[in-house]
Amino acid sequence: MSALPQASSNASPIPRPVLSNVTNDTPLTRVSLAFVERRINLYLRFGHPARELRLDRWRRCAMFPPAALFCRVRWESNDYGTTRWQLMVLQTCTPLDAVQRIAGIQPGARLLLCAEGEQQVQSVLPQIDAIEELGINPVAVSLAYWRTLGNRLSARLPLPSYTIERHAAYLAGEVLR
Repeated sequence: MSALPQASSNASPIPRPVLSNVTNDTPLTRVSLAFVERRINLYLRFGHPARELRLDRWRRCAMFPPAALFCRVRWESNDYGTTRWQLMVLQTCTPLDAVQRIAGIQPGARLLLCAEGEQQVQSVLPQIDAIEELGINPVAVSLAYWRTLGNRLSARLPLPSYTIERHAAYLAGEVLR
């Protein structure tokens, strides 16, 4: 058994990467991601993590600052076919906010939209694609729109499209805050 090398007393500490708008004391939300071919695909559909950590061949961890918006898609299967489709649009919170506990997200997040099952997920993905085709980053979309999509899914009503006009109205409201 070999001993680990000892650090010398005059060695300088390892420099840490400095990220804009993220200080060392900013609490980050950790989001687990994974990919095992033909078994599980847990990935981000949109969102801008402050950091990403590769744990091994199959697993990664994305870390988001407070108030960040992201979408996580989960697909699982077994020998008999697909067992789970899930899409969630989430917003990270500060330590003082109330959060929902969600598997794979530490310490939790605010759930804006949850689509369960292939049909629901396949109906939300084109909405995200349409937003991107308008030249709008889905992260910049109104939180109320994601909640509306979630409510419409639950009620099995037609999903509203996000338009340039709706986005302009949202941005105008944000300026007035």
